Amino acid sequence: MANPTAIFQTSLGDFTVEVFEDKMPITAKNFLDLASSGFYNGLHFHRVIKGFMCQFGCPHSKDPSSPMAGTGGPPHGTIQDEHPEDAKISNEPGTLSMANTGRPNSGGSQMFINTVHNHYLDWFSPGQSKHPVFGKVVEGMDVVHKIENTPTSAGDRPITPVQVTAITVQR
Repeated sequence: MANPTAIFQTSLGDFTVEVFEDKMPITAKNFLDLASSGFYNGLHFHRVIKGFMCQFGCPHSKDPSSPMAGTGGPPHGTIQDEHPEDAKISNEPGTLSMANTGRPNSGGSQMFINTVHNHYLDWFSPGQSKHPVFGKVVEGMDVVHKIENTPTSAGDRPITPVQVTAITVQR
């Protein structure tokens, strides 16, 4: 069976992500459940850094000017870190990775799309930052680059909010 895809409909266009349910079942299920429930609909990209990544998934980002944007998680709380030896997928351009606080088992609803190869964020690389990859953009990377190039203010927040109006899961 093929992996599911998720179509992100944003205010700057659409992009499609293959979700690695086969290699990252815990993280993929968490994302797919949240997306299917409508949790992400209406949220905004709250942190965008050109030449690095675009971050999304905080429930407080429904109001793009909220000072709490970037600090929240899903109603069910955090999930267990997923570091399978047979799924050493690097944080390459276009990959979707679980954001966390830097502490173990602190991921939840927030994720980021790498726009460059951020190998030092790999869960299997030396250092404290451990971010498992659980998907990859398979269509619409030009839209991700539009988001990446959005002018930002202090705190890396887009000056003109970039909203995810809906995420549609296709199995």
